[in-house]
Amino acid sequence: MATKRVIIIGGGLVGLGTAHKLSLRCPSARVTVLEKEGKVCAHQSGNNSGVLHAGLYYKPGSLKARLAVSGIREMVAFCQKHAVPHEICGKLVVATDESEVPRLRDLHERGTRNGLEGLQLLTREQMREIEPHVGGVAALRVPQEGIVDYAKVCEALQKEIEAKGGMVVLGAKVTSLQLRNTEWRIGSTAGDHTADFVINCAGLHCDRVSMLAGEKREVRIVPFRGEYYKIRPDRQHLVRNLIYPVPDPQFPFLGVHFTRLIHGGIEAGPNAVLAFAREGYRKRDVNLADLWDALTFAGLWRFLAKQKRMSWEELRRSFSRSRFCASLQKLMPEIREDDLAPGGAGVRAQAMSPEGTMVQDFCLLNRPQALHVLNAPSPAATAALTIGEEISNLVAKEL
Repeated sequence: MATKRVIIIGGGLVGLGTAHKLSLRCPSARVTVLEKEGKVCAHQSGNNSGVLHAGLYYKPGSLKARLAVSGIREMVAFCQKHAVPHEICGKLVVATDESEVPRLRDLHERGTRNGLEGLQLLTREQMREIEPHVGGVAALRVPQEGIVDYAKVCEALQKEIEAKGGMVVLGAKVTSLQLRNTEWRIGSTAGDHTADFVINCAGLHCDRVSMLAGEKREVRIVPFRGEYYKIRPDRQHLVRNLIYPVPDPQFPFLGVHFTRLIHGGIEAGPNAVLAFAREGYRKRDVNLADLWDALTFAGLWRFLAKQKRMSWEELRRSFSRSRFCASLQKLMPEIREDDLAPGGAGVRAQAMSPEGTMVQDFCLLNRPQALHVLNAPSPAATAALTIGEEISNLVAKEL
């Protein structure tokens, strides 16, 4: 039997996790990862807050819930095996006033249904034993959550893939995809390739890659930039680990929060503003093609019409440190504006429907000889290995 050739487009956590799992699942397959940048982990995978999510927020029975709960266990085991810096430090989800307490209880129930262990509802006094400076009236303790160095995870995955005979080709932006008879012909900036199966893990550009493969773009990636501040060193004692707000059900993101970083320091954020470039990590970054793609998408305008107040508030907070600080003070009353120094930013690849609804679950589009990952926002980093296993099981049936 001829060796099956698999091309994976995208060298982030999901692409590398898929290549790793496929190498184990189908050891006779020849697996090649094409990454357009000069290194792996260049975009979403390397520009997030480095949190290990345990599966608290996601709808029971969803792909997100299932893969996040098993994903954190597998990611921790992988980190232990490969000496990747990580720590299970736990998290507090804080109700800032009594109106949020019922939603906090709902989160406790949802997390329990998803299989999380050790969840505890805490009184104000109990939560301040864990985080002495936190505000609010009650909290949910999530002991299984933690922090990790995702860049090191990607480095370890690349080594594993190459050790098993796979290839990771850098500087290889895919420019064309053609299925001729039963063979894919892939054009890239690093040369042409052929394959029996293509897996699209292109993250911020996954919808465009799917179009290259002949798919109609039913959902579109809309980029949202998340901006962070860093807490100045002499004030970092205010935060011990991870402090999150209770999510607003009307708001599609988790809200600004505090995160201890694996290599030291405390990060505060992110907000969520429309980015004018899919790789727009600064306010001044504008890509006209990306901006036109977003502004000509009816789904974005329908989303903005439904989320007018939230969108306006997020934009104002992006340009105002005092507004950003006021949001943080709901969780940490002692934080001051001059405690905040500019930090980094990430861009979230969020799939959106033409009706203006954000796609909430992971989205895998399975086709003959191709599979497209069309939505893999948080907790995809944590769940990268189990997403990779899910994809590998689907692909193995064809290989």
